[in-house]
Amino acid sequence: MSVNKSTSTLVFFVNGKKVTEVSPDPECTLLTYLREKLRLCGTKLGCAEGGCGACTVMVSRLDRRANKIRHLAVNACLTPVCAMHGCAVTTVEGIGSTKTRLHPVQERLAKAHGSQCGFCTPGIVMSMYALLRNAEQPSMRDLEVAFQGNLCRCTGYRPILEGYKTFTKEFTCGMGEKCCKVNGNACASDTDDTLFERSEFQPLDPSQEPIFPPELQLNEAFDSESLVFSSERVTFYRPTNLEELLQLKAQHPAAKLVVGNTEVGVEVKFKHFLYPQLINPTQVKELLEIKETPDGIYFGAAVSLMEIDALLRQRIEELPETETRLFQCTVDMLHYFAGKQIRNVACLGGNIMTGSPISDMNPVLTAAGAQLDVASFVDGKIVRRSVHMGTGFFTGYRRNVIAAHEVLLGIHFRKTNPDQYIVAFKQARRRDDDIAIVNAAINVQFEERTNKVAEISMAFGGMAPTTVLAPRTSELMSGQEWNHQLVERVAESLCSELPLAASAPGGMIAYRRALVVSLFFKAYLSITLKLSKSGVISSDALPPEERSGAEIFHTPVLKSSQLFERVCSDQPICDPIGRPKVHAAALKQATGEAIYTDDIPRMDGELYLAFVLSTKPRAKITKLDASEALALEGVHQFFSYKDLTEHENEVGPVFHDEHVFAAGEVHCYGQIIGSIVADNKALAQRATRLVKVEYEELTPVIVTIEQAIEHKSYFPDYPRFVTKGSVEEALAQADHTYEGSCRMGGQEHFYLETHAALAIPRDSDELELFCSTQHPSEVQKLVSHVTSLPSNRVVCRAKRLGGGFGGKESRGICVALPVALAAHRMGRPVRCMLDRDEDMLITGTRHPFLFKYKVGFTKEGLITACDIECYNNAGWSMDLSFSVLERAMYHFENCYRIPNVRVGGWVCKTNLPSNTAFRGFGGPQGMYAGEHIIRDVARIVGRDVLDVMRLNFYKTGDRTHYHQQLEHFPIERCLEDCLTQSRYHEKRLEIARFNKENRWRKRGMAVVPTKYGIAFGVMHLNQAGALINIYGDGSVLLSHGGVEIGQGLNTKMIQCAARALGIPPELIHISETSTDKVPNTSPTAASVGSDINGMAVLDACEKLNKRLVPIKEALPKGTWKEWINKAYFDRVSLSATGFYAMPGIGYHPETNPNARTYSYYTNGVGVTVVEIDCLTGDHQVLSTDIVMDIGSSMNPAIDIGQIEGAFMQGYGLFTLEELMYSPQGMLYSRGPGMYKLPGFADIPGEFNVSLLTGAPNPRAVYSSKAVGEPPLFIGSAAFFAIKEAIAAARLDQGLSGHFPLEAPSTSARIRIACQDKFTNLLDIPEPGSFTPWNIVP
Repeated sequence: MSVNKSTSTLVFFVNGKKVTEVSPDPECTLLTYLREKLRLCGTKLGCAEGGCGACTVMVSRLDRRANKIRHLAVNACLTPVCAMHGCAVTTVEGIGSTKTRLHPVQERLAKAHGSQCGFCTPGIVMSMYALLRNAEQPSMRDLEVAFQGNLCRCTGYRPILEGYKTFTKEFTCGMGEKCCKVNGNACASDTDDTLFERSEFQPLDPSQEPIFPPELQLNEAFDSESLVFSSERVTFYRPTNLEELLQLKAQHPAAKLVVGNTEVGVEVKFKHFLYPQLINPTQVKELLEIKETPDGIYFGAAVSLMEIDALLRQRIEELPETETRLFQCTVDMLHYFAGKQIRNVACLGGNIMTGSPISDMNPVLTAAGAQLDVASFVDGKIVRRSVHMGTGFFTGYRRNVIAAHEVLLGIHFRKTNPDQYIVAFKQARRRDDDIAIVNAAINVQFEERTNKVAEISMAFGGMAPTTVLAPRTSELMSGQEWNHQLVERVAESLCSELPLAASAPGGMIAYRRALVVSLFFKAYLSITLKLSKSGVISSDALPPEERSGAEIFHTPVLKSSQLFERVCSDQPICDPIGRPKVHAAALKQATGEAIYTDDIPRMDGELYLAFVLSTKPRAKITKLDASEALALEGVHQFFSYKDLTEHENEVGPVFHDEHVFAAGEVHCYGQIIGSIVADNKALAQRATRLVKVEYEELTPVIVTIEQAIEHKSYFPDYPRFVTKGSVEEALAQADHTYEGSCRMGGQEHFYLETHAALAIPRDSDELELFCSTQHPSEVQKLVSHVTSLPSNRVVCRAKRLGGGFGGKESRGICVALPVALAAHRMGRPVRCMLDRDEDMLITGTRHPFLFKYKVGFTKEGLITACDIECYNNAGWSMDLSFSVLERAMYHFENCYRIPNVRVGGWVCKTNLPSNTAFRGFGGPQGMYAGEHIIRDVARIVGRDVLDVMRLNFYKTGDRTHYHQQLEHFPIERCLEDCLTQSRYHEKRLEIARFNKENRWRKRGMAVVPTKYGIAFGVMHLNQAGALINIYGDGSVLLSHGGVEIGQGLNTKMIQCAARALGIPPELIHISETSTDKVPNTSPTAASVGSDINGMAVLDACEKLNKRLVPIKEALPKGTWKEWINKAYFDRVSLSATGFYAMPGIGYHPETNPNARTYSYYTNGVGVTVVEIDCLTGDHQVLSTDIVMDIGSSMNPAIDIGQIEGAFMQGYGLFTLEELMYSPQGMLYSRGPGMYKLPGFADIPGEFNVSLLTGAPNPRAVYSSKAVGEPPLFIGSAAFFAIKEAIAAARLDQGLSGHFPLEAPSTSARIRIACQDKFTNLLDIPEPGSFTPWNIVP
């Protein structure tokens, strides 16, 4: 072996400090090292698969070949710490802090209100910081690319982009008026449109950035030394020359080469693969070369995708267009290839060698017939050969012709010639950072200056276990003219050449088969346009209405406005009510100083708990044996149902029908069977896989609502009915009756912080819990039940949550109870934070719903009667499903008065993890049915939907079907404002014109009103408490019963107390929510957090103010501090509790007929315009306008943030987010890779939100209204707009505009609903004749 100095000591820098680690663990990621070894907890774990960006850090390394320092944003969760040798890592703590000074990147995000729960904030900050280190003045496109790999579940992205666009060249300018009001809507005097003042931002000064460590710059050994790091299981090699690399590969043919570790990292984490040898070739110059020749460019196999992209873009600018068509095709594909953090480190060699069937680049390289250079070490010398990517290159699933001892050196990208065209298309669930469903690349060579095909190569991904070519179809095209007749023949040929079995993995069979033809047709349109542009064929070869079919969607530059009520000019400056105050913890969140449950420092003797989960949907456990796991060193104990009495093991939020550990029988995949307690996370998780569980399977397994109906699998006491008037009579007398149904899927909460708990024993009979829960009192009560300690010995504390959305209201017990039990029994601190895949598997989702309705109405469209059945899929236990169903039953009519109603509700019992609360709590599902009904009525009577809505709207004074009278019902005002703001009538005409002029693109627009009842459905929960302590220096410590989940509750409570006590908000602090400060609290849910806790805070403030009256009278000129000082010396109590019980609610037809069900309603209207691509099913939201009535907003910045965040979550629910289950009920979509929530690129191109002015609400604190859940349903406007666009496409084809569409309206459902000549070619097998790969619950 060529002699090279070798070392086993890892040296790198973190935030300017040198870190030296002797023999590091090759399995350890940079994220684990930062958090656990260096205690830098600003960097968060969100998904462990590089899909959410919460773990983004900046890695700087010296590129000695170019003598340039490269700054890269990377995913710390995938980066091996061993690959950091000689690098400088910068984390969010390293760029600024609240104690020293904030970096402008941190400050602008916080002050622009771009941080709500704050868990994704450090990752977003670091993505932006890395961008600014590479370009002092980025463009808006750079911004779009920088955030492709970051997700946020709270904000709806708009404020993040608004804050950060102040760094871009398009939006930096002298601080003139023009700039601050980008939209130039000077508004009327009673409204305001500025949520933050740009002039207050500190400027960016690049000269102040930390320097690259000189030691790394000067010492070449960091790059020239060979590295060998070994642990018991894995050895990590970093060779420094080709011979050394090839010798290693000859010795260990099964060794994996890792460059970015973006594929192997995921396999090791989620598939539990063990690769005993890992080789990192990033210092082997042959794999990093870039060589340019007259006929193309050669890239080394380890060159990162970002570098390839940058060089190709440069050459596209400089070279003639005819030579760079492959380059153009490659950069177009790379734009949608994963996120920027992945592209910064991933290499093309890895993509080719992984050989994923849905790889984005392999079809392009296969169609282009790229040439690869390969080398190996045989008989003491290096042997090179070249391989052609094309027919026969891939030999099977993730296998190819390159042998195990060979190494791929590089890839040749050839220049194209003037008669060669190459185009590629990718279709995914979401455009940015997503794996393809199907992708296609078409490379066609014409005879010189003609449209006659000389040869063509077409490669497709997602249609077989490998990237496939279509040789038969290509043969058929050879020598043919490129025209419409050819398309018809090719479409038929492709359908037969690329079949797909009805139960093929990945599902969506009809869609994938349709995409093959559609993507070819897109390529045909695109190439035809280019041929006519270059004068080869006539310019009218393509009819004008077909041309837009060749295009794909691009993210527009965001336009937005936010309008809210201006604060009265005589309001004191220190009174914060009504002002857009920044979230109280935003600055800490932006610097990574905010502590979440898992950031609490490790304690001495602390253990980690991991779960053994069920792998069957319904079965008896016949054997449970943990002996092998317990034999591992460092594994301490295994807990199962045998460690608890039957009574202690039975738990649940309302009904105790669940178990801490499955008792002899499992009811779904992912049910907790037992837990292992060990020294650390990796060991505990490895041990759980050694626990032997044997089952005896039971039948039937019920997964879907339809199966539950067939087996009559309902919870006891269901169905229940709510009636008003006489439905049968009214239906019999109606001019028209119509029967219909609608269905919608569930939704994963995807809070960025998964469930976490830490339990610490205090004395022998006390327990302290830190828990990521929305309901600390519930956790306290059930821990007390499981450990048999009284509640006064159990304290549950929650400082802040990284998002909750209802998912942490009742499901927190899954983690908290086993952790508390282990800590109590073992007398040691125990911690657990679920991995993303565990969290998604265990904790349940929003309830899927099925509605069947019969509606009666007049010939004008006035609804007279409705008989509706509501079914929800509850999963295996009751949880809160009864309450979710009740809210759906009470909200199905939305804003429409129906005089005669019968609503039936069924809670379906299925073998799925128990479904639970989720923002909206059944309301959005119910209103979804109402919006279908109103549209059915309008269609049948042939009137405009808007007219039928107006005809049926409730008026003030009307009664609902649950007998509540509506006071102040402003829906008409919201509607008029929204129509004006959105230029509705103008847009209607524009859309009609657009649809006439475009065959393959269609637009639609929808108006959606909403009415959301505010109160807990259960009477006793509508109460809250508060505790205020004033200290001698005048500072105030406030505690209340609500939990800060990111919704700004603490900020609003500080504002309430500041006004009530008449002091500046800076004097008030909220530390945490804890059961020993405010007892018996309600969950922070149902949108009433600020309503009830705010009133409790006011109650406490009033008591204190009363006590201070005599002191203020004695010292009329005194300051607050002087008054408090005197009160203390006068022995006046400076501590007070507050309490509030919501009055006038708790309606019951017999026992409490005069009460109301809801305290009041929050209303709003949204108008959304979308455009769909009829060939691929892709869509884009062009604009959204929302007008919400939220009373007198206490904090417009927070409330508008809630509206935008709820809208985006609702948009996800109705259009993007699809949960995939196997027919047996196993969840496939267990992370951001398969489950797509909206990303930065999915927000509406124009996003305007207005708060209704002059509409105070007398029934809540400071005339405000609840805002958390009500706006979510407005997201369905995108769904109904898509439906309208599909109808336009169908009418073009002479089909009915009435068709079923389930929510979410995914690209697959949109494409299949747009029936055309291509979908008609598909022969779809009958349902029931095969077992599908996935089903809809």
